[in-house]
Amino acid sequence: MRENYYTLKSFGTDEIIISKSRFIAHCERAETEEEAIAFINKIKKEHHSATHNCSAYLIGEHNQIQKANDDGEPSGTAGVPMLEVLKKQNLKDTVVVVTRYFGGIKLGAGGLVRAYGKSTTVGIEAATVVERRLHSLMKVSVSYTWLGKVENAIRNSSYILDNIEYTDDVDFYTFVPKEEVEDFTNWIIEMTNGQCKVNCNKQEFLEFDKQ
Repeated sequence: MRENYYTLKSFGTDEIIISKSRFIAHCERAETEEEAIAFINKIKKEHHSATHNCSAYLIGEHNQIQKANDDGEPSGTAGVPMLEVLKKQNLKDTVVVVTRYFGGIKLGAGGLVRAYGKSTTVGIEAATVVERRLHSLMKVSVSYTWLGKVENAIRNSSYILDNIEYTDDVDFYTFVPKEEVEDFTNWIIEMTNGQCKVNCNKQEFLEFDKQ
């Protein structure tokens, strides 16, 4: 299972004009090839009168699925440059469609490569890149005598306190980066002189804006 990776926060779109041609980038997260294809078809339908709707996507932990489509532009001048931008930004599970409305001025192969690459970049910026980090949701159970000390310590730490349940004991549910679980466990045990129970409830991804 992957642990930390970059992807898009949400749908984003932006437009640039080069030599009177409109290049409109549409970017979205897609975790399966079916989602990517559905997104491409949706954009094609919305911009059915466009000259071109070029696309690219990367799917999977190791980019097992990657496709690029020039949609009528000269071979290698649209889809591949778009795909290269996704790779250079280390994005996963991402699909982009760049719609072109031809403005009457030919750009040449080099001009097209730059135009589609730049369009993809501005589209990604509009969608916002996030880092998904795998966390363990740790359950810490202590008696009420430790309530104040443990709560204050967790709230003042870098760990993310998700919830507190008050039953026979006090249960703190705290998100801990997967690689820090051992350190967190030892920290809690030392803090409570071993008067606690610590276990992993589940694992899930949390998202953070790219630094």
